[in-house]
Amino acid sequence: MEKVKKDRIVALIPLRGGSKSIFKKNIKFICGRPLCAWVLDAAVNSELIDSVYVSTDSKEIADVVINLNMGVKIIKRPSDLSTDKATTESVMLHAMQMVPFDKIVTIQATSPLLESSHIDRALVDFEILKYDSMLSAVRVKRFFWTEDGLPINYNPISRPMRQDFKGTFMENGAFYITKRSILKDFKCRVGGFVGIFEMNDKMAVEIDEPNDWTIVENLLEERIQKSK
Repeated sequence: MEKVKKDRIVALIPLRGGSKSIFKKNIKFICGRPLCAWVLDAAVNSELIDSVYVSTDSKEIADVVINLNMGVKIIKRPSDLSTDKATTESVMLHAMQMVPFDKIVTIQATSPLLESSHIDRALVDFEILKYDSMLSAVRVKRFFWTEDGLPINYNPISRPMRQDFKGTFMENGAFYITKRSILKDFKCRVGGFVGIFEMNDKMAVEIDEPNDWTIVENLLEERIQKSK
């Protein structure tokens, strides 16, 4: 890990105030804590992240984050980057203007099952394998087709047995690691030599809809019980 620490690594958690599917989603309580607190805890307790930042347009969210007393810094997001159409990349580029870093770990609050060990293992792999960017994903052993009836990830003539099928990686949106130079040149969270950090099946769910909330709440409760 010492080699990784030569670089300045920051975490960025975008927390927009507006949420149409679940009201005030980012600060709604789940298993006794605001949703955002779970990923903030993972970032703050990472051995390799130097500083943690929240980018938000909401004073209410900023106050909740500050009151968690985790030492997380707030980046005030301008209104033009707080609409439904504003991209995560635009928020990352805004943060790049405000914060010095060599690598940025962009974390989504909608993946509260994320743990600091995931982040640290990913950052070590990132350094060892000399990636330029990395995304988290889960392996899905399902056969996919296009709307035009064309197979995407297998040949129907020689349909593989499940035990022999490697499957397809699906982005789960938990986190992305990006070198500053990649973000600057590509204006994108992924670019150059891209790595994939594989996570287990339970990490496939992002909280976007009310049904997702129930699923993740049950998984979090299960994790809490196991830790007791």
